[in-house]
Amino acid sequence: MRMRQPQSAVNLATFFNPQSAIPCARLPRVSERIYRDPVHNIIRLRTDTREGRLMISLVDAPEFQRLRRIKQLGLALFTYQGAEHSRFTHSLGVLHLITRVLDKLSESYQIDEEDRAAARAAALLHDIGHGSFSHVFEHVLGFHHETWTVRAVLDESTEINQVLRDYSPRLPQRVAEIIEGKFRPAFLAQLVSSQLDCDRMDYLLRDSLMTGAKYGIFDLEWIINALAVDEEHDRLYVTARGLYAVEEYLQARYYMFRQVYFHRTLRSAEVVLRAVLRRALELTAAGERVWCAPGTAFEKVLNRQSLSITDHLEMDDSDVFHLKQWQRADDALLADLARRFIGRRLFKAIDLDMPADARADFLAAARSSTARAGFDPGYYFIEDHAGDVPYYNYYTAQGTDARAHIYVEDGYARPRVREISEVSEAVRGLQQGYELHRVCFPPEVKSEIYALYHGTPSAATKTGD
Repeated sequence: MRMRQPQSAVNLATFFNPQSAIPCARLPRVSERIYRDPVHNIIRLRTDTREGRLMISLVDAPEFQRLRRIKQLGLALFTYQGAEHSRFTHSLGVLHLITRVLDKLSESYQIDEEDRAAARAAALLHDIGHGSFSHVFEHVLGFHHETWTVRAVLDESTEINQVLRDYSPRLPQRVAEIIEGKFRPAFLAQLVSSQLDCDRMDYLLRDSLMTGAKYGIFDLEWIINALAVDEEHDRLYVTARGLYAVEEYLQARYYMFRQVYFHRTLRSAEVVLRAVLRRALELTAAGERVWCAPGTAFEKVLNRQSLSITDHLEMDDSDVFHLKQWQRADDALLADLARRFIGRRLFKAIDLDMPADARADFLAAARSSTARAGFDPGYYFIEDHAGDVPYYNYYTAQGTDARAHIYVEDGYARPRVREISEVSEAVRGLQQGYELHRVCFPPEVKSEIYALYHGTPSAATKTGD
């Protein structure tokens, strides 16, 4: 890759001279497929280029169409009724953004044609490994969606693998390397997965719009305009004019965590769903019968059988609604938890805003209170930690991996590229982070646990619904 040389200037006198004008000829209409999008308005996919046809074939593959049936924000619709958007719409948005960024970078840098195709394909496919309700199933079954994404890309039984191989035999491996962050040139992988990537930029704007929370808005256009490549170190950076836009982007992430991704009701819904699934798994492990559609991948999940890539990609959010049948289960605990989830009778939650040495006593007393009320604390008194969120994280600039850092140009006169927290006081303030440590419990024991909570030293009054 090398810098492009500037083209020669246009002779404006000739350009505007009517005597030298050439009659305008109608150009052939561009062949394209159009998606109307609530965030980016119009997303265009060319059908008259080989790369464009590759993207359309990937979109049409059943593994990608499955993403229509997986909610982008999992159970956020229990809190924000508009949060019905899917991984499908988000993934199209990420493809749109990386296309725009690559077009912008191509004005200054030469990018290999197959590298560009690999980066766009990786952006489109980065979420195909997600399980039902996005991250919820990952906690219960102990997997990471990125592992399944790479398997889906590399496994020759999938249609997306066949489409990639038809374009180039080595394209599946190159796409997998981008998703795993092993690709060279590394800046292309950073566009797909880094602290300032097209994935995060799309989900912040999209989640903000669809939830109605305005915290996720930032100056996307200025960030795209300010992105550049540090060729010596093979990494992305932001030119000096984009510093404040990136500060705004990181602040948007921070507040979306606090107000949306860590919302009490959203997290409470996840706690209840995980409890239902855990109870069903324990019953089947003990030889009890739990209803499920026979011959399905979900039946294999309940019986803790290994899943093939075909099994994993068979499941989507609709499988979770086996829970509707579990409301009539013989097991009283399973039936009760299923009814609470289906009927949105969720747990209450308290943030443990108290000295660390007071938490153990409070937790022990609250757990005992829950048990005395007739609820099994293993299912009805659940601690919730921020560490349970595997992907949404604050910017901390930890480690040596360039993907974990955001680099910006410091100054105009004699600029140098530095990690953003070395330049920005606002970003240094955000790095203090936020510790989420809550307990969730049935509303039936709310008054007892609230009384215990307010009796602890220095406890705050964060006991809202």
